[in-house]
Amino acid sequence: MRYDLVIFDNDGVLVDSEPISNRLLAGYLTELGHPTSYEESLRDYMGAAMHRVHDLVEERTGERLPDDFDDVFHARVFAAFERELKPVAGAVGVLERLVADGVPYCVASSGSHERIRVGHRTTGLDEWFEDEWVFSSEDVGRGKPAPDLFLYAAERMGVAPERCVVVEDSPLGVRAAVAAGMDVYGFTAMTPAERLSGVTQLFGDMGQLADLLE
Repeated sequence: MRYDLVIFDNDGVLVDSEPISNRLLAGYLTELGHPTSYEESLRDYMGAAMHRVHDLVEERTGERLPDDFDDVFHARVFAAFERELKPVAGAVGVLERLVADGVPYCVASSGSHERIRVGHRTTGLDEWFEDEWVFSSEDVGRGKPAPDLFLYAAERMGVAPERCVVVEDSPLGVRAAVAAGMDVYGFTAMTPAERLSGVTQLFGDMGQLADLLE
């Protein structure tokens, strides 16, 4: 393959979690008096770390979310993951191909380490990721769209940024990858292609990815 490291986003790229988490996020914000539709949640928060939710709500309303907001939200999400979460169709096949070709890979997610691990354990993807291949926005000072997380992952994996490719499905993640000086493949399963401007390549079927990276 043309790259020395493949960096996967997690939510919506490896695990099909975005419909679940954004449905619950929209519902919880609405419950707290901040009416939010599912579509608005996808638009404003997909691919973002939790601090973006707090920042946008306070910016728009002048009100702070409850101190236990993250804990309550994650408890609801994890319970739903146990019932509903599946791997993204084709993701396991891509990982199998990377292993067969000897191409290093990792995950760099806006989600917490706990969220990543719960999702991977529930879907069986945990067998594909060593602990040292999992990176979270918790590991850096600024989440996406800042490039910090992708640069940190590349450094820890021992690969120069220009030899990395990022697989992303959110505008915030694409912006972060571009800012990190990395090629980025935009997955359009849930995000309209026009919202992923700046990508190296667009694709809509995860099963196509391994061939596109050759």
